[in-house]
Amino acid sequence: MSFDSLGLRAELLRAVATQGYTIPTPIQAKAIPEILAGHDILAGAQTGTGKTAAFTLPMLQILSGRQAQGRHPRALVLTPTRELAAQVEQSVRTYGQHLPLRSAVIFGGVGMQPQVDRLRHGVDLVVATPGRLLDHVGQRTLDLGHVEILVLDEADRMLDMGFIHDIKRVLALLPKRRQNLLFSATYSDEIKRLADGLLNKPKLIEVARRSAAAELVSQVAHPVEQGRKRELLSHLIQEGGWDQVLVFTRTKHGANRLSEQLIRDGISSAAIHGNKSQGARTRALSDFKAGTVRALVATDIAARGLDIDRLPHVVNFELPNIPEDYVHRIGRTGRAGSEGRALSLVSADEHGFLRDIQRLLKRDIPMEPIAGFEPRHGSTAAAQPQHRAAPPSQRRSDRGGPGAYQGQRSGNRGP
Repeated sequence: MSFDSLGLRAELLRAVATQGYTIPTPIQAKAIPEILAGHDILAGAQTGTGKTAAFTLPMLQILSGRQAQGRHPRALVLTPTRELAAQVEQSVRTYGQHLPLRSAVIFGGVGMQPQVDRLRHGVDLVVATPGRLLDHVGQRTLDLGHVEILVLDEADRMLDMGFIHDIKRVLALLPKRRQNLLFSATYSDEIKRLADGLLNKPKLIEVARRSAAAELVSQVAHPVEQGRKRELLSHLIQEGGWDQVLVFTRTKHGANRLSEQLIRDGISSAAIHGNKSQGARTRALSDFKAGTVRALVATDIAARGLDIDRLPHVVNFELPNIPEDYVHRIGRTGRAGSEGRALSLVSADEHGFLRDIQRLLKRDIPMEPIAGFEPRHGSTAAAQPQHRAAPPSQRRSDRGGPGAYQGQRSGNRGP
């Protein structure tokens, strides 16, 4: 199947071809015709499957085929995080470059006035985080009464981050008659309740198993004493000649500390988490993509949906206490046909977390000691592991984070 067979207009096909894509990914092949037909969609897809283009392309086609009434937005995409909003809107610009449509991105952490100016000139499509969107509505700089298409992207993460009340407030501001597209990596009971109240006879589209780990990601765990994790990480990066690695910690403080330690070890590094300013987060991600930063140290929410082409390595410096977060972490690599490698540095007190992850994956993760870093017999690292849950304050320590995957520019896979 090619993009030509999906019913997309020539201007969109030209933009897709310019990006080097010829064959749609499974989510795109299934979702695009259904959306073009006007159906509501409930789509289950992990990040890295090309889901952004799966709703962006048909949404642009629908908008371009209808006459705009005034300068108010006719489509709204809600995302959980700033970086995801920015990356989705960039996809809108990329794929809509040959169409006379205008878009705006709205999120917090930056001044409102440039956003107000953009909205004042009129837009067809808005990509936004819920809080800042409601701020604009409250200040009457934005009217949602003309929205024809609503997209909830990464709906599961929005609920995880406590946005359900904001989402309900936004829904109350929208016209009753509209097309609704809901994308979620998992189908929790809360997601099902949201879908039941939002969607009208939706088409169910699922291309990835619930909580399935990326098929092209090789996974391994290295046992190590807690106090030697940083030393082992530096060893792996330097001895392996890694040019690019995304490293996960549980807390913002831990991310800062590890990044500083890696710099002292001679490894260029930056931290990205919710306490960083938007400018600092954007610079860190840009430097990482450009190769001037080798190691990007991130918390779970700050790294959700990061758009990094051909990321070769992901390291769990600390295992997550929520097994599903492990799936999201390693999903940063092994995207759309590209192979990746996920490594976990596991101390004795994390063995319970590892067992929970393996139970979720329904597979074992091989434990491979690294010569010179084996836990000492009788040390705390060799003690009987205990499954210790992180305190609530550490479970969701961020309220910021990134973005959407637009596609892997390798071979002929889709955007």
